[in-house]
Amino acid sequence: PILFRVTEDGSGLARAMEDLYRAADAAIAGGANILILSDRGVRERAAPIPSLLAVAGLHHHLIRTRDRTRVGLVVESGEPREVHHFALLIGYGAGAVNPYLAYETLDGMIRHRMLTQVDYGQAEANFIKANSKGVLKILSKMGLSTVQSYRGAQLFEAVGLGADVVECCFTGTPSRLGGIDIGIIARETLARHQRAFGDAAGNRDTLDSGGNYQWRKEGEEHLFNPESVHKLQMAARTGDYKLYQEYAAMMNDMSRRISTLRGLLEFKSSRPPVPLDEVEPVEAICRRFKTGAMSYGSISGEAHMALAVAMNRLGGKSNTGEGGEDPERFIPLPNGDSRCSAIKQVASGRFGVTSDYLVNARELQIKMAQGAKPGEGGQLPGRKVYPWIARTRHSTPGVGLISPPPHHDIYSIEDLAELIHDLKNANDQARISVKLVSEVGVGTVAAGVAKGRADVVLISGYDGGTGASPYSSIRHAGLPWELGLAETHQTLVLNDLRSRIVVETDGKLLTGRDVVIAALLGAEEFGFATAPLIVLGCVMMRVCHLDTCPAGVATQNPELRKRFSGDPAYVVNLMRFIAQDMREIMASLGFRSIEEMVGHTEVLTPSRSVGHWKTAGLDLTALLAQPDVADEVGRYCSICQDHGLKASLDETQLLPFCRMALEQGVRVEGTFPIHNTDRVTGTRLGSEVTRKHGARGLPEDTIRLNFEGTAGQSFGAFLPPGITLTLEGDANDYIGKGLSGGKIIVYPPKQATFVPEQNILIGNVALYGATSGEAYFRGEAGERFCVRNSGAQAVADAVGDHGCEYMTGGRVVILGATGRNFAAGMSGGIAYVLDEAGDFHRRCNMEMVELTPLTDPREIRRVRGMVEKHYRYTGSDSARRVLGDWDQMVSRFVKVYPKDYKRMLEAIARVEAAGLSGEQALMAAFEDNIRDLGRVGGN
Repeated sequence: PILFRVTEDGSGLARAMEDLYRAADAAIAGGANILILSDRGVRERAAPIPSLLAVAGLHHHLIRTRDRTRVGLVVESGEPREVHHFALLIGYGAGAVNPYLAYETLDGMIRHRMLTQVDYGQAEANFIKANSKGVLKILSKMGLSTVQSYRGAQLFEAVGLGADVVECCFTGTPSRLGGIDIGIIARETLARHQRAFGDAAGNRDTLDSGGNYQWRKEGEEHLFNPESVHKLQMAARTGDYKLYQEYAAMMNDMSRRISTLRGLLEFKSSRPPVPLDEVEPVEAICRRFKTGAMSYGSISGEAHMALAVAMNRLGGKSNTGEGGEDPERFIPLPNGDSRCSAIKQVASGRFGVTSDYLVNARELQIKMAQGAKPGEGGQLPGRKVYPWIARTRHSTPGVGLISPPPHHDIYSIEDLAELIHDLKNANDQARISVKLVSEVGVGTVAAGVAKGRADVVLISGYDGGTGASPYSSIRHAGLPWELGLAETHQTLVLNDLRSRIVVETDGKLLTGRDVVIAALLGAEEFGFATAPLIVLGCVMMRVCHLDTCPAGVATQNPELRKRFSGDPAYVVNLMRFIAQDMREIMASLGFRSIEEMVGHTEVLTPSRSVGHWKTAGLDLTALLAQPDVADEVGRYCSICQDHGLKASLDETQLLPFCRMALEQGVRVEGTFPIHNTDRVTGTRLGSEVTRKHGARGLPEDTIRLNFEGTAGQSFGAFLPPGITLTLEGDANDYIGKGLSGGKIIVYPPKQATFVPEQNILIGNVALYGATSGEAYFRGEAGERFCVRNSGAQAVADAVGDHGCEYMTGGRVVILGATGRNFAAGMSGGIAYVLDEAGDFHRRCNMEMVELTPLTDPREIRRVRGMVEKHYRYTGSDSARRVLGDWDQMVSRFVKVYPKDYKRMLEAIARVEAAGLSGEQALMAAFEDNIRDLGRVGGN
């Protein structure tokens, strides 16, 4: 039993834990190999030991006695009821969990007809399935494949847990701020027990209203509640700064009631105050403000554009999020407003990432993770992929979109440095930013980002994010920005890297006080997302994933979007209010500028006014520490990064050679030697083509560049129309990354003695995120060929593992062997695989695709045309052999056809047959498709 006497306090709980350890030792000595920890004996005089404390404590006790491998632990408790609870119990050693009270609750709900149309057996099965899938999702984002690897791995960080408890029960778990001890744990447990068994009227029958995820009256406290939302909206809409001050006072007061870490701090400056008119102006401060990365798709076009217009008026920056941006927005409006987002995000899905997209940016942000759900890729359900969203993302309407959890071109800090370099070549005028999540160790990663020559590093807190994030992630993944920001700033200063990089933070910055504290902890730029959405009309319904937003903010539904009542002026007012709020605080603290304030934690001190019984053990020393370094070590960004572009092959040879083509459209062709140190070849040239000629680029083959040798990484990345790169030799990883309409041809040296079709010609992750264009490779491609291809046409003689993974568009022909796990996550586009051995189905991931023969005459002509081009460009023996016996070979092609993609194309064909065309046909097919319960993905 895991129980302790209610008449005892923390000492009683500690003794009960010791009794548990002794009982376990005795049971093991007696031959037991499974121990069941049960709190079923709860009664008026016996309270339950918290199940996590019991299992973690016993787990580490048995490790210390070297008996852990002799026994399995089973938890039988009334506590666990949601995904995070199960994840914690397994992560700290449980082999099985019986959440008996959850089962009994389901039974009671069915008996009282609170749950209908389901019997108890099915309800229990649904509960188990949902929580199992949730735990598997957590394993996935932690990079684990089996529960065995996760059990006891304790991949957690504690916030607010005292050192003694950690040392005893959670050994090795980071807990940087100290916190509650065994006595406070017992006190909280007994308070809940008293609620259940006390004599107060109604206590036996009435439960708390909850409100962990959505605001509830008398439930969990939320910073944004009906009153604070109303005050903020009214202040922004009326331009009333006094009303904003009332809102700010309310938020700061709630923050001080231990809603946030910054609420535990107060200002204490020894500097003399300065006159307000000597503090840098609102306009200068606003240029440091940004809006968060919310994709077009997750929020409506009206909301997305309102944010862009507002931030452009202020001189700040809005962020596209990972959903791309409609090129029409790159053109200024007649009144001078710009709807173009200054920050273009590059996430793992690479949705809409074209050369044109990258060129029209002032900052390019690599999203390594999202504060609200680190470790997970973005997800857009099929019912939100309306035709206009699909067009922007280069995907298919009605088909759900999933970003891979990792970037498939980033498996090391060196790979991240390569992507930074790639993007700088794609737009040499833009800053390159890397978005990280607040977590223990983020300072070390940020140091690597600075050494990788990024211009900006963003530390994102867990408290932001949309209502579309999984509930377990919203509450239990990531950490407050205060922790990650402080660690990052301190690490960069200690390594004399702080002066080379701008540090930004976001994650529920709500008032001027919040932003000032962020600056004092080390940030000089600041992101806002929730507050701007609220002033545009968001009412925090937390149904962002359902496409039912009543305010027209987080929906694509045309009828709901009509309710959008936001205006860019409201966001402008909010940002100016926050900047003015900051100026007043800065004046009182004696600072005249943001730069002067960065990192000066000596004006912060732990608050004495909190006085809550749970805060006594907190130690904020780590948060407020200042590195002991020389005065000349920079505390804010003052040095521009050197990206080394001037020495590149593009700058030294290709751009001068192609000047006539760029300026006058004259056709040019040349031959150049290339070495594996020549990275991102053609990308700077391509960016200039796009900058001068737009997304259409130049006519086909206007620029023809031939190379001989071994190409370095990212050969032809983001290549636009009009450029053809031909390589006689071989290429490293990431060739054709983000291909945007150009053409790439690779074949081995003519004097080569090896069989090209049996040898690796190009590296891994070719054509990652390609949106259009053509590519032909004589030889075998490495792993993850055409991952996230959304529009390119490609032919290869053979490919490695994971071919066409996460593909959403385009056409791919493989004339030979494939590796395993072909088409995993493939939701669009079509692949044609020559399956002479008849065993391709064994290597194909069949979860989202079906395999059919090639029978449609038009399709056969298209595939033949691709093979003919492949032979003409590369001289492929495989292509020659196939074409020489075409009538026989065509029957050996297998068509890899995503099921949802097929369903949508069939829906389009039906409505077109009924007389509709164009946008009308797409919309009618979309509406038909989202009602189809047979959809595989995006439900």
